[in-house]
Amino acid sequence: MLKAVLKEYLQAGRENMVWKLDGLSEYDIRRPMVPTGTNLLGLIKHLAGVEAGYLGATFGRPFPEPMPWLSEDAEPDADMWATATESRDDIVGLYQRVWSHADATIDALDLDATGHVPWWNPARNEVTLHLVLVRLVSETDRHTGQADILRELIDGAAGWRPTTSNLPSQDEQRLAAHREHLEQIARNAG
Repeated sequence: MLKAVLKEYLQAGRENMVWKLDGLSEYDIRRPMVPTGTNLLGLIKHLAGVEAGYLGATFGRPFPEPMPWLSEDAEPDADMWATATESRDDIVGLYQRVWSHADATIDALDLDATGHVPWWNPARNEVTLHLVLVRLVSETDRHTGQADILRELIDGAAGWRPTTSNLPSQDEQRLAAHREHLEQIARNAG
């Protein structure tokens, strides 16, 4: 039961990440919206690598495809942005193939199955599938929150998922007034 719940939350996060790309141009999904360069497609690429590692090599089930951004000659932070030759379909397709591989690992192992995270300190790198699933749900949701903000900055679209926005219905005038109200409170506090 617990494994099914964790897998369900992980899948919801995965799908919400990909949904954040819907309706956007190639430019907008790659566009660095903050000083660190964070962008929507880069977040998905990053999550593909994270999940492939934690639910692959950690449990002796390495993901079968190479991750070019892990090579010694890769550009800095190459897992956080799409190269000119990597398309939306390439990266989303990779992420979906990682899901399949990761789900096979989840299905094959018990929650108390142990693995070793290769990039952690060897003295502390033993983990259980349960711990890794909690970490991946947390990591995916963290990046989904970043994607929420990036998407809102790009085109104003906001919400939790396609079927449930979790935001009150508000027209543009009401939102602008609300934002101005909050701005005034912040100025007065500062």
